[in-house]
Amino acid sequence: MSDIVGFSTLISNIQTGDKLAVPVDYAGVSMAGTAELIRQKIGDLHLICVPTGGMQVDMLIGAGLVACVETSAVSLGEAGGAPCFNRAVREGTIRIVDATCPAIHAGLIATQKGVPFIPIRGLIGSDILANRADWKVINNPYAEDDPIVLIEAIHPDKALFHAPLADQYGNVWIGRRRELATMAYAARETYVTVEKIIEGNLLDDEVMAAGVLPALYIDGISAVSNGAKPYGVWGEYSADSDEIARYSKAAATKEGFQDYIKTAEWMREVLR
Repeated sequence: MSDIVGFSTLISNIQTGDKLAVPVDYAGVSMAGTAELIRQKIGDLHLICVPTGGMQVDMLIGAGLVACVETSAVSLGEAGGAPCFNRAVREGTIRIVDATCPAIHAGLIATQKGVPFIPIRGLIGSDILANRADWKVINNPYAEDDPIVLIEAIHPDKALFHAPLADQYGNVWIGRRRELATMAYAARETYVTVEKIIEGNLLDDEVMAAGVLPALYIDGISAVSNGAKPYGVWGEYSADSDEIARYSKAAATKEGFQDYIKTAEWMREVLR
């Protein structure tokens, strides 16, 4: 049974220097957790984006809390490029571990399955392969003249995401967001903010059970209403595109970013 704890206690389990897996912007981003990481100044993080990053990653970089980003992209979507990420790349203040979406998933699945690597195709001849010394090209042992790429297992220390629902036993409903399950299977510890915690057992419901991540894979849960805002969470609320655009404009300068994190209403709501 995973622990149901206070919000600040939940986030304090993420330690300076951790490899932290975080989800793509539509799959349950704990923006409340982002705000609390900034408040607690938990830094030197190696972020593993599953498989891309957005406002969460950009904010943590802007706050000076990121040493490395392992990702296939960082973007604010329709709001444009990620300003703090782009600035950090230009200034050389963070290390980039460039990947592709399939490679990120393959690395996490390798850890889930307890194997050192998983072979994938589609990278042969690419620039990204030329810059990843940890990825190896071998010949398919079952065919002649058939090169294939071995993707090394990715081992996150922690995973952090937001979901609509958990039960009193620590089971979390993730619906069809299976990348969240992959994160939890691969990470040494997984922490989840949820909209609400209900009585009863989600695994007893035949309709819900297929989309439930069992408590076995969860180390801590905290109820945080609107914990994904300004992103959305399925079945609860949609992303606030106006707020994301406002962030994009503000974070175009370091001074604007600092002003944003002091004045953003959603952060004040979370941290009050």
